[in-house]
Amino acid sequence: MRPRITIHADRNSFIASRSTLTSASVQIACITDTTQSLIFWLLNCSQANLGPAEPARQFLTVNVMQNSEKCISVIPLHSGENSSQVRTNYSRTHSASLLSSPPSLNQFQFDIVLRRQRSREQGKPKFTAVPSRFLNLTNDFEFAGWGSISHLTLAPEDICQGEVELGFFRKQQILGQFSASALAANDILGGVFYTLPSVVAVAGVYSPISLFVAALTLCFWRPVMEEMASALPISGAPYTYLLNVSTKSVALLGAALLLLDFSATAVVSAATAVSYLAGEVSLPFPVYVGAALVFVLFTFVSLSGLRESARVATGVLAMHAVVMITLIVASAIAWGRAGTAQLSSNWSLGHVGLSPAAIARQLFNGVCIGMLGLTGFECAPAYTAKMKQNCYPKVLRNLHLPALVLSSGIMFLVVALLPLDMVESGNNILSLLAQRVAGRWLRIIVVVDAVVVLCAGVLTGILSACELLVKLSCDRVIPRVFLATLPATGAPYVTVFSFIAFSALIYASTGANLMVVSQMFTMVWLAVMGLFPISLIFLRFSRPRLPRTSQCSLFAVAGALGVSVTVAAGNVAIDPTIAGWFALYLIILLVLFYLSQNKVTMLRWIYWAYDQLPWLHKLQLTKGWGDGLIRRMRSLRRQEVCLLVKTDEINNLFNMILYVRHNEETSCLKIVHFHSGEIPSEMEANAKSKPILLPFFLDEAFPEITVDLVLVEGQFDPKNVAALAHHLKIPRSVMFMSSPGPNFRYSVAELGTRIISI
Repeated sequence: MRPRITIHADRNSFIASRSTLTSASVQIACITDTTQSLIFWLLNCSQANLGPAEPARQFLTVNVMQNSEKCISVIPLHSGENSSQVRTNYSRTHSASLLSSPPSLNQFQFDIVLRRQRSREQGKPKFTAVPSRFLNLTNDFEFAGWGSISHLTLAPEDICQGEVELGFFRKQQILGQFSASALAANDILGGVFYTLPSVVAVAGVYSPISLFVAALTLCFWRPVMEEMASALPISGAPYTYLLNVSTKSVALLGAALLLLDFSATAVVSAATAVSYLAGEVSLPFPVYVGAALVFVLFTFVSLSGLRESARVATGVLAMHAVVMITLIVASAIAWGRAGTAQLSSNWSLGHVGLSPAAIARQLFNGVCIGMLGLTGFECAPAYTAKMKQNCYPKVLRNLHLPALVLSSGIMFLVVALLPLDMVESGNNILSLLAQRVAGRWLRIIVVVDAVVVLCAGVLTGILSACELLVKLSCDRVIPRVFLATLPATGAPYVTVFSFIAFSALIYASTGANLMVVSQMFTMVWLAVMGLFPISLIFLRFSRPRLPRTSQCSLFAVAGALGVSVTVAAGNVAIDPTIAGWFALYLIILLVLFYLSQNKVTMLRWIYWAYDQLPWLHKLQLTKGWGDGLIRRMRSLRRQEVCLLVKTDEINNLFNMILYVRHNEETSCLKIVHFHSGEIPSEMEANAKSKPILLPFFLDEAFPEITVDLVLVEGQFDPKNVAALAHHLKIPRSVMFMSSPGPNFRYSVAELGTRIISI
């Protein structure tokens, strides 16, 4: 049986490609009186026969005898003699051939040009005969104007601006491995102050083992994160990873999780710092007031700029390292003097009456809670673009190795030197250890170190969130006011203030309950870490040609994803309310992002509701609402986007425009091709004003989008892309391109564009 392909033809244009077949039967639904369409059969073949028509179904059957792959185009024409003649011929030939031979290309080209000229001269939008969902109001705003073809030579001032922007990007790569490590390390190494009490509560004497296993699981994530960063060395990950390997809706899920993660990082760090201090001294104010003061302090630190923030973080990390080394050395000396009596006693008490299954359960619960001490590891990819080249793998190593040794090592010393009942009942475990091994002076130092390091975790959350919010603003998810910076330091002050306000709102909504925020923090962190292997799977499936210097095994990908799911389920089993708080805040953020991303859609729904109430159209107060909504929708859709294309392959262009229609709210699209004198055949014909398929088909296939073709003379490189963005006044973040191949000389980060196809 021969394969059958069905193409429905209405007022829109469609194209179908069939695989290499010796014989194919193509069924095309015929036009009706209202669609005003004509079938344009563009086949360069030696033989094309039109079979008998069926009046009941109104379709044409065409038998194609051809070995090579062909494209079938269905292109609408204006109403007139041609379409009437076709219908007349059709009605006369129920079982005979409709046409004896395909119409000539020149005839159709002339008719296409004539119709487009008539529509342009009369100022008509594309496809005005489309049925409207609005019964009482106009729907003309849904249709864009006709596209154009233009040549462009970049002016010297544009090229100069491109060089400036490229130089600015490279100057932003200021963080070496130690300063970049410090920004995230203060968070991940500060976890010992709030993780140890929680782990001891569920794992008891087995806490050192649980903490070591938890830190060991990062071995799965390191190669995954290294491969992602080598392929996409851009800030804001994993949101930016998902944006370049999947759809914008999926990426916004990642953005919501990241924002929750950074906010929980800041809140937990600030509140824990004040709680740790309150456990040692009597404070004249509640803990939530102290947390607010910490937020205010580090808001000013963040406004000093990234370079100064990195210096502060480096100083804090150096102090923390000295204090921890001092504590470990003092504890080791004390353990050598005291012997193993306390360790033996705790070990005996810790597993009395426990079955092997109960011990395994304690170990597993300890691993689940111990993962909280690794928070901060996900913050490093958030500012990848600010790091110097080739230092990202070293940053991950610098974060992982201390986490592997510090938490489990100190926990072992705690179990070896302190009675188990004291450990399980105390919150400030490290200060108790310092008191036991060295006295009051070391305890004071440890408390001060805890407060300072935990406060630095607030800085980590703020800086990471700023990178994310700036990316969201560049991608037109949130308003561009978030890009406003201080002239002196370049710090995004609107972003900083907005994030602090958002974090304070989350803290206040829980009744300043640190336990609730901490529980949500665990689930959010695991969800974010799960996004990295998911992003890598998408990358290998949809962007396999993207160059990268590192590649991990599928075992690491499966291991990272499996650990995320297993540990998340374990935390929910320990306390089911965790899932409730997590889902609540995630849904709220997703709704806000959806409304912000789909503003025109929301306005169209409001316009439809207004259309359904005709009596509102007559009231003096409300009769102008329709025009106001139309103006606002047109204003929002007037924001241009750009497709950077290399070839004139129609199927690739069609898919890229579909991506734009589904992911961006715009009615203005520019297809840009860089060339050095040689233009692809169809583009070249367009440039000479010959009426062929490319711009005509795309322009009419998408009546709601104006499709312009811009032919730019010059090489496709980061400098010229930045110059083009300056000339067209289109941000590079909304310039889309296909995935570059292995031999592409430039980094995706330098281009600043989004990858939307294979």
